[in-house]
Formats: sequence, C-alpha cells, structure tokens
Amino acid sequence: MEREILDSKGLREERIRKLKELKERGLDPYEGGFKRGSTIAEARDKESEFKEKRIKLCGRITALRRHGQTYFADLRDESAKIQIYIRKDTVGEEKASIFKLIDIGDFLGVEGPIFTTKTGELTVLVHGFSVLAKSIRPLPEKWHGLKDVEIRYRQRYLDLISNEKARETFKLRSRIIEKIRTLLAQRGFIEVETPMMQAIPGGAEGRAFKTYHQALDRDLYLRIAPELYLKRLLVGGMEKIFELNRSFRNEGLSTRHNPEFTMLEVYQAYADYEVMMDLTEELITGIASSILGKENFKYQGREINLKRPWKREKFSKLMEEKFKINLEDVTVGNLVDELKKTGLDSDKLEKGLTKTQLLKLLSENVEPEEPTFVIDHIADFCPLAKRHKDNKNLSQRFELFIGGLEVANAYSELNDPLEQRERLYNQWNELGEEEKREKKVDEDFVLALEHGMPPAGGLGIGIDRLVMLLTDSPSIREVVFFPQLKGRP
Repeated sequence: MEREILDSKGLREERIRKLKELKERGLDPYEGGFKRGSTIAEARDKESEFKEKRIKLCGRITALRRHGQTYFADLRDESAKIQIYIRKDTVGEEKASIFKLIDIGDFLGVEGPIFTTKTGELTVLVHGFSVLAKSIRPLPEKWHGLKDVEIRYRQRYLDLISNEKARETFKLRSRIIEKIRTLLAQRGFIEVETPMMQAIPGGAEGRAFKTYHQALDRDLYLRIAPELYLKRLLVGGMEKIFELNRSFRNEGLSTRHNPEFTMLEVYQAYADYEVMMDLTEELITGIASSILGKENFKYQGREINLKRPWKREKFSKLMEEKFKINLEDVTVGNLVDELKKTGLDSDKLEKGLTKTQLLKLLSENVEPEEPTFVIDHIADFCPLAKRHKDNKNLSQRFELFIGGLEVANAYSELNDPLEQRERLYNQWNELGEEEKREKKVDEDFVLALEHGMPPAGGLGIGIDRLVMLLTDSPSIREVVFFPQLKGRP
C-alpha cells in the first residue's frame, strides 16, 4: 500500500495542478448543481427516445481516449456504462480546453443526444458538460481491479469502484434482507427494535464490548444478542416478532467471525423448535428461489440442494458416530474427560473451556455439508432452552448447517421463571470473579417471565453467513462492507 501511494505521488501532484487550473478559470469542480435527467441504464433502455432529444447523465469517467481534437470516454454510474464523445466543434473551444483537464476517476455531468457509432457503440454526443468532482488520486490498476486483499477490505470504496463482483455481492445482500422482511411480513410477523446498549449483556454467551454513559454515570455494554428483550415483548402480548439486528462480541476474527455482525431473530408465541425448523426451511428456500431463481447452487465447489424436507440428525447420534461417546448418558462435568480419551484437540481441552467454547469445539467436528438440522443438544449448554420431554439431559434446540457453515440456531424457549432463574444463576456461578462483576443475572428479565410468557419458538439466522452461502463467498469479509481487520488502522 505504501509503495502504491509513493508511485502515485507524481500523478496526484499533476491532478492537483489541474484542479487549481480549473479553479483559476472560475470553475468549482465540487459545486454540483447539475441535474441528472435519467440513469445510464434508463438511457440505454430508451435509446430511440433520446436520439431525438438531449439527455442529461452523470457518472464517473472510467476510460479516456484522445484522438486529435476529439475525445472518447466511458461514463459509468451505478446502473451501467455508456460512451461519450466530445468534439471541439460541438462543445466549443473553451469547453474543449477544459476537457484537457479531465482524468479517469473524475465525475462529470454531460448533456446531448444519443447516437450509435459505426462499430455499434451507443454514444452520447456531448453538447455540454460540468465537472462534478475532481479525483486527485488515480483509480486502482487502470480499472482492472485490486489484487491486494488487504486493500480491498481496508479501502472498500476502491474495491467497489473496480470490482463488479463486489458490487453485485452487496446488492444481493440488500435484496436478501429485503426478501426476509417481505416473507416474514407475509406470515404476520412485526419488525421491532430493541436496545443496542444494555446494562446487562445477555441472551447468548460471549464477551461484550463495554462503554460508558456520561449522563447516567454508568457502564453499558454493546449487546451480544437481543433475545432477552424480544422475550419481554412476548410477555407483553406480541405474538410474532422479528428483529434484523446488529450485535457485537469482543472475540477473535476469522473467515466466519467479525466482532460486529448482523442477525435475524424471530419469535413466535405458541410454537416450538419444530415450528422454527419449518419456518427456517421456508425462509431460506424462499430467499434462494427469489434471489438465485433456483434451490440448488454451488458453495465453494460443493453442490447445495435446498429441496425440502431437510435432514434432521440428533447431536448425540453424530457425536457417537464421531467419538463413540453417548451424550445422553454423560454430563458436562465428565464430558471433557471422555473427549480427552478420543484425542480431540487435547491442547484446547487441557486449557479449560467454557460450555460455549466446548460446544463450538464439538460442533466444528460435526458440520454437515447438505442442509441438516442438528437437534437436541445437551441441556446444560442451553440455559435459555426448554429441556427435552423424553430426556431432561437434552434441550429442544437445533443448529442448522449448510455447506459446512452454521447458519441458524433455534430453541423451544424456556418460559418457566423459577427454572430460568436457577439455570441463569448456575451459569453465573461458573464464571470467574471478574466475569461475575460484568455478567450479572438479568433479574428484570426473570421478573418479566414471572408475569407469564407464552410457550414460544425462537430462531436466529446469521445474515452474514447466509449471504456468504448465497453469493459463494469464502470469507465473511467479502459480505461486510467494512470488516474489522488486524494490524494497521
């Protein structure tokens, strides 16, 4: 990156010289004021209409070719690209001399009729133009894209300028989220918002980011999940709700984890995790059909088929097949000892894992490729989920895996306030002293449950991972505009 800046130093100085000359001529390249008549895509769609009258387009110059007293350039906006043609005898000598100060990367507003060249290129014959912004740094690699992944992520604007695939990925992300809202609204769900700053972080395991509120003179935490507030709304009588939320976890970075991430959380009264499985299938197949036009696609070379119904496998069965351990007969206390006998990542096991870390370690070893609900996890791992009717050691919970990615997580929500308080305090008592000071039991949440919460199913879908899946992206950094990165700011 430093070498690129040094190499472009001379070009930058030359562009600043051109900028000064434009201003000396009484032109402010950043003034704006040019009124666009249509997008370039609209102009291309209505070619015959604009051959008979002037059109007003805006965009960035992405290619520039000079032929004596004439110029050809490519003008691109978000929708499309079109060629523009500048002739001295059309725009006049003064305007033609101004165009000599234009560079690739500059924004222009142009006006004129459309015609087709002998080579079949749709072109605007420019009768007038305005400089809307002067770019004083050159675009990356002559418009052929960025090869340095670090620059792509740190300077996403350059990636979007030069990488059509990146632009399409983020457009698809927007359409996926829009489709989620549509599908849930069609099923009677209401979108809600809950606090991002919380006095007591809860609803999931994870280290929270701490902040300080000056006026209240108290510490607050960025939420790690919205779950406990959404359940308060169930207590209040709202029966079908969802939140597309930003959550935060002060933990490590990887191709699947970013400290700031987007989740969909859905809650439905008088439902359970079986209902949530059906809803999950409906949502994801509906999104894929709408966005991709099909239910089968490839993810990182793997064939994915979303045809329903999806497989349902007991977590205990998968673990028995993998490690010869019958989870229905073991407790969390002796599970580590049993796993050590198998040789599973013994270094990690020796360090002492939290229940969440232990569950993550186990899940990493049973990540199915085809769409699979891994159901009925160990109850001690799931303090907010109901225990299984047939085996109190297991919970009514599932994790959904597609293409080796964990995409969703759901429970039959625990609504017994006395059991919930006991399980939350049992979880709290396992923490170290420092963690205990920060991760207090949310008594206000339990108070809400004591007023009565209907039985309900709760579902969480990782939006970033779902977008990874549907855009065939290998890393979460490809689907987050501005991911957190190690090293340089």
